[in-house]
Amino acid sequence: MDINLTDLDQSYLAMMLKPEDDRLRLHYYDALADSELFVLLEREPKASDIDPKVFALEGGPLVLVFDVEERLSAFTGAAAPYAALPGRVIAAALVGQGVGLGINLGVASAMILPPSAVQWLADTLAHQPAQDEGRPKFFHPPQALPAELMRVLTHKLSRIGALADYALLGGVEYEGGRRGHLLAFVDANQN
Repeated sequence: MDINLTDLDQSYLAMMLKPEDDRLRLHYYDALADSELFVLLEREPKASDIDPKVFALEGGPLVLVFDVEERLSAFTGAAAPYAALPGRVIAAALVGQGVGLGINLGVASAMILPPSAVQWLADTLAHQPAQDEGRPKFFHPPQALPAELMRVLTHKLSRIGALADYALLGGVEYEGGRRGHLLAFVDANQN
């Protein structure tokens, strides 16, 4: 099987090279959350009803996911039913079920997340920014943004595809003097 390294593979390798680096570990979980993953199913899905195949193992039950469809087929040895879902959706669906996640089993970037790690990932992804209201008074170029934030933001925005034509980042000053940054999406798809 000749597959180029995926974002998840690259994040895994970086994390394994420096296991003490929390930033690289978080980058792996970010890639996992953002990746489209192929979940091995018990049977063909019926409409939006999917039934992941759960493997009862000594260390606890596991649901298997792969970041490339061919990896799933290679693991099962035959065509198998699956659903393609973002990692964040899968983590949220498994919360509270005591099920771990087997990721890319059979390849070098294989990893098993215990139920506690799946719970942590889902909880982390569930955090939402605080909502605030204000009337913008002035707009200006963005100022003093950390290079790492710009790198991550650029990477995330490069993947929005058909969700919006493009995005604009600017500085903003609100009535009352509060300053911040604003990310606007132009011609965002409302579906």
